[in-house]
Amino acid sequence: MAQRVTTGRKVFNTAAAFFVGFLIFFPILWMVLASFKTELEAFAMPPSFLFFDWTTENYAVVQERSDYLHHAMNSVIIAGGSTLIAMAIAIPAAWAMAFAPSHRTKDILLWMLSTKMMPSVGVLVPIYLIFRDFGLLDSRAGLVFVLCLGNLPIVVWMLFTYFKEIPKDILEAARMDGATTLKELVYVLTPMAIPGLASTLLLNVILAWNEAFWTLNLTTSEAAPLTTFIASYSSPEGLFWAKLSAASTLAIAPILVLGWFSQKQLVRGLTFGAVK
Repeated sequence: MAQRVTTGRKVFNTAAAFFVGFLIFFPILWMVLASFKTELEAFAMPPSFLFFDWTTENYAVVQERSDYLHHAMNSVIIAGGSTLIAMAIAIPAAWAMAFAPSHRTKDILLWMLSTKMMPSVGVLVPIYLIFRDFGLLDSRAGLVFVLCLGNLPIVVWMLFTYFKEIPKDILEAARMDGATTLKELVYVLTPMAIPGLASTLLLNVILAWNEAFWTLNLTTSEAAPLTTFIASYSSPEGLFWAKLSAASTLAIAPILVLGWFSQKQLVRGLTFGAVK
C-alpha cells in the first residue's frame, strides 16, 4: 500500500522545489537586471536588485555596434540545420540498434559516447586545417557539419533509449501487414516516439545554440552566431558589464522563449517510458 503524503510534506517539497529553481534561474535574472542598469550601477557595492534607475541605453548601444539580426539568423540556421541532419542520421541508426541489434551494439554505443569524452581542443588543429583547405572557415555549412557530428552521439543515445521502450510486437505486426522498413519508420515508429523525438530535437537545438568553442575558433564575421556576438563584448569591453549583460540577454532570449513554451514536451520526452 502506498504511503500517504501529508499536506506539510507537500508544502515542504513545493517550497524546496521553488527555492532550487530560483537558485538555478538567479544568474539569468541578475544578468537581465544588469542589462537595464548603467555601468556605475552595475558595479555598485552593495548591489541594487530592483531599486535603480532603469535604462535601455545598453540595448541601443548593442544594436548600434553589432548586427544582432545577422548573428541571430546565423544561430537559427546553424542550430536548426545541424539538428535536422543529426536527427535524419540518428533515427535510422537508433532504430537499427534498438530493433535489429547485433552482439556489437553495446560496443558501438560505448564507442560513440567515448568520442564526447575527449576535449574539443584536442582536435582543433586538424579540424581547423581541414576547414582551411576545403574553404569551410567562417561558413555556415562548416559549422553545421561540425556541430552535427559533435552532437550526433548524444542524439543516437537518447533515441536508442526511447526506441527501446517501444514494444517490438507492434513493429512485427506492421511487418506482417506488409509494411516496408521506410513505412515502419515513418508511420509506426515515429508517431509512437514523438515525445522522445521532440525532447531530443529540443535538447540538440539548445546544445547547438549555446556552442561556443567551435563557433569562436572557426568563424570571424560572415557565419558568426550569437555566441561570437557575445564574445565581441567580453574581449574589448570586458569591464562594461551592463553592455555585456544586454548582449547576453539578447543572445539567450530566443532559446529561452523556445524552452519556456516547449517545457511540457521536454518533460514528457525525458520521462518517456519511465512509467509503465
